[in-house]
Amino acid sequence: MSQNLLLGVSRFLLPIPRFIWQRQIDRNARDMEASLSFMSNEHHMIRDFVVTEIARGGKPLSPALIADVLSLPLAQVISILDDLEKHMTFLFRNEQGDVVWAYPVTAEKTPHSVTLNSGETCYAA
Repeated sequence: MSQNLLLGVSRFLLPIPRFIWQRQIDRNARDMEASLSFMSNEHHMIRDFVVTEIARGGKPLSPALIADVLSLPLAQVISILDDLEKHMTFLFRNEQGDVVWAYPVTAEKTPHSVTLNSGETCYAA
């Protein structure tokens, strides 16, 4: 199997050698790791929970519910939600403070419907 990546330009396929595209992948991985360095274990726990629950239930999640289910102090959950929202990558809350979308899913109706391996369907953000 070829170690080249084929890049489509117009009607042509141009081979890109592995050492070039691998270097770009490595650079992107380092950049991603650095951009996620602000996240604690609790950040990851909250983000994973809201993504899973929005996909499962299709409804906004209140900070109080998140705190209760994850056994975390409400103030900490709100602080972490603020942090995740501030980075504009992971989630968005409505005016009531409930999480309405957590990338890649949303509790709001969008033109993008996704069917998960479990058979559940949800909207994509």
